[in-house]
Formats: sequence, C-alpha cells, structure tokens
Amino acid sequence: MLKSVILAAGKGTRMKSDTPKVLHTIFDKTLVGYVIEAVNGTGMAAENFVIVGHQAERVEEFIKDNYKNARTVLQSPQLGTGHAVSMVLPYLEDFDGEVIILCGDTPLITSETLKEFVEYHKSNNSDLTVMSAIFNNPANYGRIIRGKNNGVEAIVEEKDATPEQKRVNEINAGIYCIDWKKVKPAFSELKTNNAQGEYYLTDIIKWGNEQGLKVNAYILKDNTEIYGINSKANLAEATKYLNQRILNKHLANGVTIVDPTATWISPETEIEPDTVIYPSTYIEGKNKIGKNCKIGPFAHLRGGVIIDDNVKIGNFVEVKKAHIKSHTNACHLTYIGDAEIGSGVNIGAGTITANYNPLTKEKSKTIIGDNVKIGSNSVLVAPVKIEEGTNVGALSVITKDLPAWALAITRAPLKIVENWVRRQIK
Repeated sequence: MLKSVILAAGKGTRMKSDTPKVLHTIFDKTLVGYVIEAVNGTGMAAENFVIVGHQAERVEEFIKDNYKNARTVLQSPQLGTGHAVSMVLPYLEDFDGEVIILCGDTPLITSETLKEFVEYHKSNNSDLTVMSAIFNNPANYGRIIRGKNNGVEAIVEEKDATPEQKRVNEINAGIYCIDWKKVKPAFSELKTNNAQGEYYLTDIIKWGNEQGLKVNAYILKDNTEIYGINSKANLAEATKYLNQRILNKHLANGVTIVDPTATWISPETEIEPDTVIYPSTYIEGKNKIGKNCKIGPFAHLRGGVIIDDNVKIGNFVEVKKAHIKSHTNACHLTYIGDAEIGSGVNIGAGTITANYNPLTKEKSKTIIGDNVKIGSNSVLVAPVKIEEGTNVGALSVITKDLPAWALAITRAPLKIVENWVRRQIK
C-alpha cells in the first residue's frame, strides 16, 4: 500500500473566481476529486494527504464530506511545492513505503497510468521516480536532465534553464513516486537559491543524486493526462479532452453517438450497446442506460438516472434521480425528477413531475405503474402514486394517488361561444 500527497494550496488567480481552483468542476466533479479518485482507483492507496492553503476551510470541508481516506494539511505561508510536501512530515514520521506526489489541478490523470507508474518505480528498484512527457514545444515546463545510464540528474525550471537545457523536449509531468524513508530527509534540506526564492519540489531530484539514490523517469504515454488547469480556458479544454475519452469508450462498446462534437457524457455514466445518443445531449453525474434506447436530441440527464432497455428520452426532456423501466417513452418537453416510472408508460409532451416544495425545501417522489398514459401538459404533484394502466387526461393536475385502470381528468369543461370573433371585429 502507498500514500499520496496532493498539492491543492494554490490560489488559482487566473481562474478569476471566488471558488478555489481545485473545487472547480468537470461534469459536476471537482478537479481535486478526479485526482483523489484516480489514486484510489489504483487499489494501492491507504491514505491521501491534500495540502490546502487558499480558502483552506472550503477545500477542507469538501474533502471531509466526500473522501474517507483523505485528510487535509494546511500550508501557511506558502513557500513553494517542496515546502508544501514538507507539511506532511509529522504525519509520516514512521511511514516506510512509497508516496506519490501529484497536483490537485490535473483531473485527466488515470488510475491505469498511476498504477503503471508505481509498478515501473518498483520494478526498476528506484528510490525516486518522476513522471515525464515528451513535448515538441516544451516552453514553460521544467526540463528533465538525464545523465549516465539514462538516469535523471536534475529537473531545471524554465526560468533557471540555460539555452542548451531549454532545447530539451522531455519535461517534468509533476508527478513523483518516492521511497519515503529514503527521500524524506530531502524536505528538510531544500534551498531557495532559485529565481522564485521558493523551495522547489523538483530539487529533490538533484538531492537524490547527491545522496547516491537511484533516480529514474517514467515517460507518460498520453500527454493529455497531465493537462493542468490554470484558467477557465484550460477548464473548457480539459472538459473536451475528458469527454472525447469517454465518447471513444462508448463508441468502442457499441453505442451509437450521432455527433460526438455535440454530445457530452459524464465518466460515471454506463451505456449498453445499440443505444443511440442524438446530438446536443448532455449527461452528467452517475447514470445507467440500457440497450436499444434512444436519448435526445437536446436531452439532459442530471445524475442518479437508471434507464432500462428500449426506452425513448426525446428532445428537451430532463431527467434527474429517476428509474425508467423498459419500453417507456418520454419524447417531448418533459421533466422527470425523483420518480419511478414503470414499463410501457407514455409521458405526453409538456408533462412535469412537480417534485419540489419551495416552502419546506423538500423533494418528494412520483411513482407511475406499468402501462400508464399521461396526457400532454399534465402536472404530477409529488408525493403521488399512479397505479397500473391508468390514463391521465391532457392538462390535468394530479394531486392525489390514482387507482389502477382509471381515467383522471382535472381540466375545466370546454365552453364554445359561437360567432364571438365576428362580434369583436365589427
């Protein structure tokens, strides 16, 4: 088992936001959340230390509420990345094992890559391994300087690099795997003799060589995995990268996506083969969609949705926290929230489940049995249960439970005033 240190103390000034950078979201999951889950997904992580600084209380509250094997450690003042890692020294005083160090603003890193990275570190009997990447244009990145036996001698930051070093195209990806017991002393011995006057984490490479440790670099296969978020433009670009990765997975698994450039699907959504996703569909949160379904165009699934086989969710239909069983259709202009919908149900255009009470702030459930037909522009005021086979007439407001095989109509009687228009235009 290993432990991780995740750097999440930065202010993120270029985000121009009151929200801490690491709490910005992609598909409703925070940047730091993606990193923690990538580490946990390796199956190796015993504990994660998240280094906090800017708006520490907000980040701390988020970590405490969402991750049982993570804890926050305050860095104040913030004197650099090396100083940030040193904050965990009191917590890992007797730890003997591997520690991986990551940045909390790199949401595209995968569990598979981290697992391979750690295995590379172990199989090469390394004391310190840094993840690297090959870039054609390495500007603004720290350069990996290799020495004898292809080991890593140093990482030189762009501001401190010589013209020759700047021509190196292997860069520091910002992720480290270290033998904690051997490398721990480095964090008490780092210096600030650099352009920024900070304690650089990268200096542990030079320190390791001076101590005679074995220092290696693992070259990343997909450079997008280390894409860092420093601005809203970066956030949008990372969302595109992640979405394309997800779409490619579904396409490979037999899902038809009519227009991948206009479709957004969260990483926690499962979709069975032969389902068709039409353009301008946005799916967020955790969902499960069965076989032979048709979703969209312009559909919005907000999470907590289970859709069984052969279901149609059409244009301008929004679904949240609902289970929709097989052969049910909701084809037009409908909201289904906090609901359980049976098989063979037809939801007419303009129907909504009124699940929210603005006075009590409570949300209630709508239950619809098999083979129910809901007429257009109906409102189902939860909590309400409609038994099997019942028909609800168009324009009805349903506020009570309905028995099986009934007809429910609440609309006013039609009144016809003959020649009314002629009289008005005389």
